Amino acid sequence: MFVMIRVGLTGGIAAGKSTVSAHLRTLGATVIDYDELARLVVAPGSVGLHRIVEEFGPDAVSVDGTMNREWMAEHVFGPSAPADALERLDAIEHPLIYTEAARLDRETATRAIDDAMPHVIVHDVPLLAEVIDTIPFRFDHIVTVEAPIGVRIARMMTERGMSRAQAEGRIKHQSDESERRSIADIVIDSTQPLHSMLSQVEQLYADWTRCPHFLTTSGIFTNDSEDVS
Repeated sequence: MFVMIRVGLTGGIAAGKSTVSAHLRTLGATVIDYDELARLVVAPGSVGLHRIVEEFGPDAVSVDGTMNREWMAEHVFGPSAPADALERLDAIEHPLIYTEAARLDRETATRAIDDAMPHVIVHDVPLLAEVIDTIPFRFDHIVTVEAPIGVRIARMMTERGMSRAQAEGRIKHQSDESERRSIADIVIDSTQPLHSMLSQVEQLYADWTRCPHFLTTSGIFTNDSEDVS
């Protein structure tokens, strides 16, 4: 018998999700970082990058063979970007990301079998609310990390060097807080003192590992519970 708890972690850009994710990792959770996977699937020479060039043109690649992120950001999130640009990019990246996430998820399930110990696997998905109906996983819990829009804009400007227009553009292309709250059973307010927020995360982790959820061997589910592995 083995146990694994799958948690979906999301939050608005610059809301503090990465801090929560990093702390869960230190507590022992396996974290699948979808931002990392998004970079992996468009690495130089990858199928993903080849498809992006086919869809958006050769300017999508820098002279060193990497994706031209500044150019892509302007042509996907910028004020003059086509209305369907993000949808076209997602159609390329998302299937590749899900395939890699499924592989990592199965590896964690295998470790749970071998160790016969509770395992917490966290899918760190910035845009979970946008893909909740299509992502091929079922979650035991969904956590969203939230902060007011003004706080997030200030963080992006000071910590990421964005202009106000760039920060507002990124927020505009994400779900709003109410949508994220509607899919979550746990909300973390990142404006509370850091030690309080981390204590909340530690309590959640302790609760999850005390109350195991039994999972089938595949560990991969669609939202209607059909196994897709």
